[in-house]
Amino acid sequence: MLQPSSTAQLIEFPSSTIWFGEEGIVYSVSKKMPPATIEETKKVVEDFKKMLDGKKVCFLIDVTHSQATTPEVRNYAALEFPKFTKAIAMVSDSALGTMLANMFFTIKKQPYPTKMFSSQEKAEEWLKQYL
Repeated sequence: MLQPSSTAQLIEFPSSTIWFGEEGIVYSVSKKMPPATIEETKKVVEDFKKMLDGKKVCFLIDVTHSQATTPEVRNYAALEFPKFTKAIAMVSDSALGTMLANMFFTIKKQPYPTKMFSSQEKAEEWLKQYL
């Protein structure tokens, strides 16, 4: 599981905890909870876009506790994420998390690079090419 540095400022959303890394990567750890509704998803995305102020970023997402989402949430994410995403690397300690992440990115082909990794270090190294 991804661990923030001791100096990272954590930002809590209903379904995840995020922080901005010093190297320009946005880290996100999914929380163990029921799948988000479309209303919750829209609020989180809008709040996050305001924080980014029009910038695109690279994400390193720990999908260990990710849950299956509704088609409505997947479609919304597929439309909104390209507006602020350069690339997404994912890591997971769970076979289910890995399967759900791979399924999402297979069903909805994204206009940015995505890749699954077994370690945070490998994911960070891969993302650096997109910073």
